[in-house]
Amino acid sequence: MENQEIEKIKEYIQPKTWSETISQDTWEIFKVMAEMVEGFQKLTKIGPCVSIFGSARTPEDNKYYKLTEEIAYLLTKSGFGIITGGGHGIMEAANKGAHFAGGKSVGLNIALPYEQKPNVFIDSNKLLTFDYFFVRKTMFLKYSMGFIAMPGGFGTLDELTEAITLTQTHKMVRFPIILVGKDYWQGMLQWINSTVLNEKNISTEDLEIFSLADTAEETVRIINDFYTQYKLKPNF
Repeated sequence: MENQEIEKIKEYIQPKTWSETISQDTWEIFKVMAEMVEGFQKLTKIGPCVSIFGSARTPEDNKYYKLTEEIAYLLTKSGFGIITGGGHGIMEAANKGAHFAGGKSVGLNIALPYEQKPNVFIDSNKLLTFDYFFVRKTMFLKYSMGFIAMPGGFGTLDELTEAITLTQTHKMVRFPIILVGKDYWQGMLQWINSTVLNEKNISTEDLEIFSLADTAEETVRIINDFYTQYKLKPNF
């Protein structure tokens, strides 16, 4: 462990006075509130959107980058705006597709130690930068009418499982949740079926919360069919 990390741990566990604790916690509450208010003010005006999650490390020549761009383009032409985490890789591809389709392109950027920079395809008035991951996730979940998980790492899994959990526990309206890329996700899905379900940690019905798709057309059709079924349109 690096010395810098050791110093952070020491500082974190160092006993604090009651006054120091109250002062620090109160200031943190105000910072969280400020991020919440700014997010609500900006995003309440954007209209119906679909969130697309995925890795920031995906290069432009990767098949999933190109697939994401196509999905975002087709969704935008169907009347949806696109929300991403604002960074590069899959997020950039999604914002790019929305941008060139002439739709709303939203970026919820996160301030990280290595300074993640927002991509250039986000609408200038629809870019927010957050310090707190949980506030950022709240914005994804509150202002999206569908969720698409492209191949990604821990961050993508965090966002995906949050959406599934809130749907499972009826804390969120049941919107479409789609995992794109059968080759990528099949290992996890096999484990869920063979181990998690077998141990009765989830029910069979929980597996119906999300769908699996392989193409842009299939992905967009799942979302459009969902709203056609309920006689809703994305531009309501």
